[in-house]
Amino acid sequence: MREQKAYHKLIVWQKAHEFAKDIYQLTARFPREEQYGLTSQLRRAAVSVAANIVEGQAKSKGPEFVRFLTISKGSLAESEYYLELALELAIITKDEFNRLEQLRQETAFLLHQLIESLRR
Repeated sequence: MREQKAYHKLIVWQKAHEFAKDIYQLTARFPREEQYGLTSQLRRAAVSVAANIVEGQAKSKGPEFVRFLTISKGSLAESEYYLELALELAIITKDEFNRLEQLRQETAFLLHQLIESLRR
């Protein structure tokens, strides 16, 4: 069994990782013509959330970590727009949107809490 990394213990990373996996599963069903458009952009933004948590945690515990968490927060906001667009284009259902939006909001809340605790 592989060794558990320190970031695996962060609930915010766990939520961000779940969000990225869910986005990959969802976008696998997107229309082929969106492969280099919405699919790619949404996947990139979702992966960036978890990846920046990992990178920031590995580099530092102080202001540098906060900087990476802030980037994660921006990627999460970007994901929100892509999901809204997918909903309005009828690529995803309202139920799919609501489920992912709830997870996105939970992740955003945890990111905010972690950022604030590190700034104190």
